Amino acid sequence: MRYFKRVTFLCVLISFSLITQGFAMHWVLKKSKPAIVVASFGTAYPKALRSLLNIRNGIQKAFPNAIVKMAFTSNIIRTIWHKRQHDPKWTKRKDIPKDIFYVKSPLAAIADLQDEGYATIIVQPTHFYAGEEFMDLCSYVNGLNSIKTIKKKYMPFDKLVIGRPLTGKWGVEHNYHEDMKATARALKRDVELARRKHAALVYMGHGNEYLSTGIYAQLQEIMRRMYPHTKIFIGTVEGYPSLDDVVRALVHSKVKRVVLKPLMMVAGDHANNDMAGPDKDSWMSVIRSEGIKVYPIIEGLGENPKIVKIFVQHVKDAAEDNHISLR
Repeated sequence: MRYFKRVTFLCVLISFSLITQGFAMHWVLKKSKPAIVVASFGTAYPKALRSLLNIRNGIQKAFPNAIVKMAFTSNIIRTIWHKRQHDPKWTKRKDIPKDIFYVKSPLAAIADLQDEGYATIIVQPTHFYAGEEFMDLCSYVNGLNSIKTIKKKYMPFDKLVIGRPLTGKWGVEHNYHEDMKATARALKRDVELARRKHAALVYMGHGNEYLSTGIYAQLQEIMRRMYPHTKIFIGTVEGYPSLDDVVRALVHSKVKRVVLKPLMMVAGDHANNDMAGPDKDSWMSVIRSEGIKVYPIIEGLGENPKIVKIFVQHVKDAAEDNHISLR
């Protein structure tokens, strides 16, 4: 009987040891794998959502060994999706992944990953340029990286880094002019569409009221040199160049037809209302009032596979710059 008790005790002890070792090994393995947070403003439009899903899926496909999470910076848009969790009209739709109904902010997504044991995280923004939203996101990452524990092993992150927006950012590591050219090359299919319709190409960017939006004027110049046989005009909802600037240029150039597209990652509220809405102050209405025929295209940049490839490259660059293995 005493021998049986000893054997039983040893079996329980070994089992417990194996279980705890398994948990420990699972933790180590998880911590050794990188995570990627794809951070965007977000959208409440299901059709526009496919642009962001294209980017996330493209990044996941390129780096299958990493976990990829989506995050929305907009409090309003996250709240809209959270309210839809309990509405069968939305939850039964097959084109909306279940995790979108629970989408979190970049800070919360990073915190969840850290809590799950991921210590190496790349935050990849889907922003068009290094404007206000990108700077805020950098502040979040820099703030988390400022955490210093007494013992290094208790640091919340081994590496927490941020990638470049579509058209690059300031600094010497990566020449933003090359990112601009890569973006211009990726937009070739829009130029070809305009040529087939014997039309000029007009883009509506978002812009910003507080920071320079000269990046749009620079991209316009790059595209005009790259595609000299097509008239190309870029304006912004906020900042310079404005719709007024675009309309004056169209009239001056005696343009009769335009292909009108959003120069934004998603074709959401701005594209459907500010750009192509029925109101008299929409871009489409204002341009038409000048006797110009308008072909509106409701499509976000994220639906362009070549744009997705640029973001994949930016994730790869962020990993290589910081000695992170994604394979």
